[in-house]
Amino acid sequence: MDDDASYCTPPAATPPTGTGTAEAFAECVLCREPTEYPESTKGATFCPVCAWQEAGRSACSG
Repeated sequence: MDDDASYCTPPAATPPTGTGTAEAFAECVLCREPTEYPESTKGATFCPVCAWQEAGRSACSG
């Protein structure tokens, strides 16, 4: 059998997530809840709930 030492070595340590280095999320323009988009996103941003409701409204108004 061929023993490969690199097979058992643990992966390199990664910095923990949520340490404040990530950009903050943009607010929904309707309810001010956090969205899935970063603050740097241009234009009107909606949270998932308001985006779903807006899509339903625009689908019925056509």
